[in-house]
Amino acid sequence: MSLHDNVVVQTFLHGGPIMWPILATAVVALAVVIERFIWQIVEKSRRRPQQVDEVLSKIEVGDVDGASKLARNSKDPFLRVMWHGLHHFHSSLQGALQRAATTEVERAERFLSILDTIVTLAPLLGLLGTVTGIMHSFSFVGNEDLAATKVSGGIAEALIATAAGLGIAIFCLLPLNYFNRRVETFRTELENTATDVELLANKSKQLATV
Repeated sequence: MSLHDNVVVQTFLHGGPIMWPILATAVVALAVVIERFIWQIVEKSRRRPQQVDEVLSKIEVGDVDGASKLARNSKDPFLRVMWHGLHHFHSSLQGALQRAATTEVERAERFLSILDTIVTLAPLLGLLGTVTGIMHSFSFVGNEDLAATKVSGGIAEALIATAAGLGIAIFCLLPLNYFNRRVETFRTELENTATDVELLANKSKQLATV
């Protein structure tokens, strides 16, 4: 069976020229979803919660240098944030923690704006295909011999493009909401960790002055 006999290929071709940009958005969306899922899995494997607790314990007893050494060169995003804060312990602990946390959140949000754009763009491309398909249909209304066939073909073109655009938007919306929720959880956990570092650091400073 040749490629042109394939039902999916035939349906795609009947959707008209607008199907090509729709296909491009689908490819980009799929690539982003796969990349973000892989990133989530890799980042989860890098978490070292026990080491985080050890760093916090060292900060609590005033061993800032030991805590900094323990957090240094770690791939755990929480330990990276803690190290940046401890590295600027005597200058601007809070500012360093906030800046490092912002960097980590930006890494977690990477490419999600593309997915958000596709959620809006894909249905609009489908709507554009609807309009062009209907315009193509009406161009044959005056021809009595071809009117019925051509008009129905144009309407089919319009419906295929619309369905494809909506399908891509639905496909993107579900993982986008999932990723956004994960980012919000990640941001909250980073903020809590940074707050713990600040509180324990202030506590150790107060004990040191007593």
